[in-house]
Amino acid sequence: MAKKKLEENFTVEEIEQQEVAVEQEKPTKQAQKRWYIVHTYSGHENKVKVNLEKRVEYMDMGEKIFRVEVPQKTITQVKGGKKQEKEEKIFPGYVLVEMIMDDDSWYVVRHTAGVTKFVGSAKKPIAAKDSEIKKIIHRSQTQTQKIQLDVKAGDKIRIISGPFSEFVGDITEVYPDKSKLRANVSIFGRETPVELEYKQIQKL
Repeated sequence: MAKKKLEENFTVEEIEQQEVAVEQEKPTKQAQKRWYIVHTYSGHENKVKVNLEKRVEYMDMGEKIFRVEVPQKTITQVKGGKKQEKEEKIFPGYVLVEMIMDDDSWYVVRHTAGVTKFVGSAKKPIAAKDSEIKKIIHRSQTQTQKIQLDVKAGDKIRIISGPFSEFVGDITEVYPDKSKLRANVSIFGRETPVELEYKQIQKL
């Protein structure tokens, strides 16, 4: 018996094959939760985190989307003798999402305001390695405070703590990566080079 022709002269078998092809283009379903990396508009990382968490709650997706992380570290800036703390992103432009990847969860994340794409191909987001994510999150949680100071060689400073407290000196070298500097301090009438931490000094 001849196969029944449907609209546009396609057979049932041909239409079924087309449907399978379309299904294969959709995000691959995962049986377990994995970490995925989402690219965002610059400066919108925290907004994306808040927006996505609200969407997860509103759309009742808590069983498929578990955690949203924006890895950050604390920076302490010293300006005018005053300390100011701020959060600095470890990976600007990216947000980490722990989720079970399927059509629904992909849609919720991908269509969150500020999200531009998943890391991976447009049709198949690539899960990040668990070991890499653990390192990133651990780095964020254990990051020691890094102090930034607006000083340079030649600036005059006062030492406010340590064995040379209350001495005044002139900066000779600055080591921003270590939050330290070297300065010449007049001790008993002699210029003596000393190494100091940013937190030990105050710019004059």
